Amino acid sequence: MKFEPLGKRVLVEREEEVKTTASGIIIPDNASKEKPSKGKVVAASKEAEGVSVGDIVVFAKYAGSEISLEDKKYLVLNLEDILGVIK
Repeated sequence: MKFEPLGKRVLVEREEEVKTTASGIIIPDNASKEKPSKGKVVAASKEAEGVSVGDIVVFAKYAGSEISLEDKKYLVLNLEDILGVIK
């Protein structure tokens, strides 16, 4: 299934962070209460200037609308909710 954002929006796949304690114990993502606030741009509208597919972006903590496509969760973000691009 292909999703094309409209307006000044992008489709982002959250980047899951692996957390490890000092002793080497890996803490699973579902143990953390906060969701990551960065991810990879999977699709971008023609009006979304400054970001392109493949960019890693940082976005506001409670921004966007979560959707599911083919059993994967994505976030549809307004362009103004993106704080920056990681180069």
